[in-house]
Amino acid sequence: MDGRTVLVTGGNSGIGRATAAGIVKLRGRVILACRDRSRAEEAARDLRQQTGAHGSQLVVKQLDLASLTSVRTFCQEIIQEEPRLDVLINNAGVYQCPYTKTEDGFEMQFGVNHLGHFLLTHLLTDLLKRSAPSRVVVVSSRLYKHAHINFEDLNSEQSYDKAFAYSRSKLANLLFTCELAHRLQGSGVSVNALTPGIVRTNLGRHVHVPVLAKPLFDLLSWGLFKSPEEGAQTSVYLACSPDVDGVQGKCFADCKPQDLLDKATDQEVASKLWDISEVMVGITT
Repeated sequence: MDGRTVLVTGGNSGIGRATAAGIVKLRGRVILACRDRSRAEEAARDLRQQTGAHGSQLVVKQLDLASLTSVRTFCQEIIQEEPRLDVLINNAGVYQCPYTKTEDGFEMQFGVNHLGHFLLTHLLTDLLKRSAPSRVVVVSSRLYKHAHINFEDLNSEQSYDKAFAYSRSKLANLLFTCELAHRLQGSGVSVNALTPGIVRTNLGRHVHVPVLAKPLFDLLSWGLFKSPEEGAQTSVYLACSPDVDGVQGKCFADCKPQDLLDKATDQEVASKLWDISEVMVGITT
């Protein structure tokens, strides 16, 4: 990865941080795009100590995916400052939070996990094309299986179930991967997704575990859940490995291609979701 620049959203903790560490160890240059700049700076200091990276190898940028204004400002800065972008890893996510809305009025999980990354990728696509061969890596979840896309209530205003809303956002990630891969065929930009499995991260901070059950839950999580480093292996693989040169529109788990349910690769639904997402984030073509 020497000489290559990789942008990781949500790179200050969990899988994103472990992904950044893995890429830096391969001599790549990483831009940590994070909502909380101070926490990101702290993570960057720790990563430099952990990996021996020099200062310019890890760059911290503020990005709030719950704000379309923030996404646009961030992308303007990246386009002005970066001569190339070799890999974009859409990693950041909100998990099963109580019903809240983004700055622009979208349900938080759909707004951050799907729409924020949708606009981010759209605005950086020209830079990725100029840097070809380049890659887009989308972090989804096997929980997509429990969802469907209800075009009549994308904003969860008729009803809200936090687990369903998360699963729906992860299904949207896969449909986005499917449609983006189709649109970028032949451009030199490859697009693939992954499901990392169950990983010990702070993503589940909104999930309530009874006090009496917490010691048992913690013990089980250490025994059964992946470490962030294990969870990040497929992200690093899709960002760096020559094995996936030219691979397009696939989903991987444990560094191997996976078969998806038909609803995650439905071209008609993917195209419709794309068109509606463009309207929602204000893209005019």
